[in-house]
Amino acid sequence: MNRMELKMEMFMFVSTMVLVTNQLLLFAGAVHIGVNYGRLGNNLPPPRDVISLFKRCRIQSLRLFDPSPEVLNALRGSNLRVSLGVRNEDLPSLASSPAAATQWVNRNVAPYKNNVSFGWITLGNEVIPGPFANCVAPAMNNIRNALGSIGLFRTKVTTVTTLILASSYPPSTGVFTSETVVVMRNVTAFLQRTRAPIMVNVYPYFAYASDPAHVSLNYATFRSRTPVVVDGPFKYFNLFDAQVDAYNAALEKINAGNVPIIVSETGWPTSGNYPYTSITNAQTYNKNLINHVSRQGTPRKPSRIMDTFIFAMFNENQKPSGVEQNWGLFYPNTRPVYPLF
Repeated sequence: MNRMELKMEMFMFVSTMVLVTNQLLLFAGAVHIGVNYGRLGNNLPPPRDVISLFKRCRIQSLRLFDPSPEVLNALRGSNLRVSLGVRNEDLPSLASSPAAATQWVNRNVAPYKNNVSFGWITLGNEVIPGPFANCVAPAMNNIRNALGSIGLFRTKVTTVTTLILASSYPPSTGVFTSETVVVMRNVTAFLQRTRAPIMVNVYPYFAYASDPAHVSLNYATFRSRTPVVVDGPFKYFNLFDAQVDAYNAALEKINAGNVPIIVSETGWPTSGNYPYTSITNAQTYNKNLINHVSRQGTPRKPSRIMDTFIFAMFNENQKPSGVEQNWGLFYPNTRPVYPLF
C-alpha cells in the first residue's frame, strides 16, 4: 500500500469514527431532548405505559406540569431526567413560608429522591407578568433550601417563562417589558447565584400562523437555505434562533447574559388551523428542531447547546377544541401521529 492509499484509509477510518462517536453521544444523552407529558385527557394511557413509551423512544427527559404520585411512582428507576412543576396557585404560600416549601418538597420530592432523577423544579408556568410574578424569586429560594435539607443539591430550581416577555425584531433589540424588569432581575439574580438556567417557551408556529405574509413556512420550520434576517454580525436562517436570541439579548440588558436557556416548550400542531397546521409541517418542524439543537446553539450563543422539550407527548381531548388538542406526538392509543423518535 502506497502512502496516498494509506492516508486515504486513515481519513476514512477517522471520519467513520467521528460519525459513530457523534451518534453514540446523541443516544447516550450528551444532548438532552425531552417531551412535555401533559395529562389533560380522559383517554390517556396509564402512567406506567407512558413511561415505558418514553423509554422505548429513547426520549431522555420528561417535563411534568404538576406533581402526580401515580406518575412519580411510575418514574422510579426509569433514569429519565424529570422537570417537575409547581402549580401557579401554590406560589404565594411557598414564597411566604419556608415551612410550606419544606412540606411541598417532603410530599412531592423526598419519597422519590432515591430512584427518580429530578433535574429541575420549576416554580410556576408563564406567571411573569401576572399576579404571582413577585412570588417567583422567594418561592425558588425557599424550595431550593428545602431541597438542600434532603440532600438534593444538584437539582436546579427555576421558573418557566414566555417568549412574549422579550420578543422583538430584530433579535438584538430584545428587552423585557418595564413591568417585568424588576421581577426578572430578582429571578436572574437567584439563577446566577445558584448557576441554574431559565426556562422559556418558544413557538415559531404562532408567529408564522399569525402573519404568514411576512413569516415564511421555510423560515419557521428550519428550511431556509439563506439568511432571512441579518442582525449585525448575526445571520438567522430560522425563526427559532431569532426568538431565542431576542430573549438572550433581553437577558444581557439586565446583566444576566450568563444565565443559560432551556427551551421548556416548542412544537407544532397537526390540526385545527388549516393550512398552517398539518402532520407534514409538524413532522418537518420537530425533526429539524432536534437536528438543530443537537448540534449547535444560536448565532448569539453558538457554543451553548440547549436542553429542549417538545410539546407534547399526546393529543389531549380535555383542552379547548381546535389547535390546543393537536400538539401530540402520539395519539392516546400510543400510535405515533407521525414518525419522529
